[in-house]
Amino acid sequence: MEGRAAALGAGTVLNALATGTGAAFGIDVETRAAVDLDPAADGVAGEIAEDPDADTDLIERCVSLATDRWGDGEGGTVRTDSDVPLAAGLKSSSAAANATVLATCDALGLVVGDGGRASGDVVGDDGRASDDAVGDDPDDPAVDVTRLEACRLGVRAAREVGVTVTGAFDDATASMLGGVTVTDNDADELRARETVDWDVLVWTPPERAYSADADVARCEAVAPMADLVTDLVFDGRYGEAMTVNGLAFSAALGFDADPAVEAMPHATAVSLSGTGPSVVAVADPADPETDLDAVADAWADRPGTLRRTTTRADGATVE
Repeated sequence: MEGRAAALGAGTVLNALATGTGAAFGIDVETRAAVDLDPAADGVAGEIAEDPDADTDLIERCVSLATDRWGDGEGGTVRTDSDVPLAAGLKSSSAAANATVLATCDALGLVVGDGGRASGDVVGDDGRASDDAVGDDPDDPAVDVTRLEACRLGVRAAREVGVTVTGAFDDATASMLGGVTVTDNDADELRARETVDWDVLVWTPPERAYSADADVARCEAVAPMADLVTDLVFDGRYGEAMTVNGLAFSAALGFDADPAVEAMPHATAVSLSGTGPSVVAVADPADPETDLDAVADAWADRPGTLRRTTTRADGATVE
């Protein structure tokens, strides 16, 4: 009983630590998971290819929860490999959880909905987007598991093993569905999803920052700015929202705002991603005023790595 899947990394538009409302966008970096289920196995053993000593509790818990819910409690093994650096603010935990849950569904022979292929802006009449609004029909007899169901299971696992403060439903939905997603992280509800087409430049410093270690009180102190960012998000002004978010949360979390200031003249938007340390700049390819090469030049002497990529709207995939 083998299954494989891949899920996206993501960048931040609005950090949910201040108010519980968050927004993120999928980018073209992936985490892949391979799951091998064995009904006779006692428990789940995990491995992270990039770091054999890394904590595997999250991916192991994802397999266990998925087999308890949709299988017969099978054990087995799970292995992930990733282009998403760990603890860098690019949603490595969400990507690993999504990929693992989908790979487990694949190993169980389940059909997962195609919600990641939905396009356009979707918001329900009550201000919340349902499974069928993002392309998953929970009443479709051909679908065993919707993408939002799988996403919520991964968020539950992340909470249970303590790798997240808010549950990170914004990050998880961006990873699972692609595009920009806006969420209520307190209720694990999708508020909106819209596709975007941006070129992306990521600077990742050598240090690492773990979401579970973030100073929540400091983040809550910038709640008035997060409320402003929320208004911008619901107006569809994602670029402005992202930049304001980056300045506010860089200050709250103690990160240098200089990289963002250097990028502003040349980018559509720039922000600290998640709880850092990565900084993400985006550019609308149709806007001749943007120039990510100039941003790369400005960041070139900073220690760490630069990565060029793009946004993605197709979301996670079962392989």
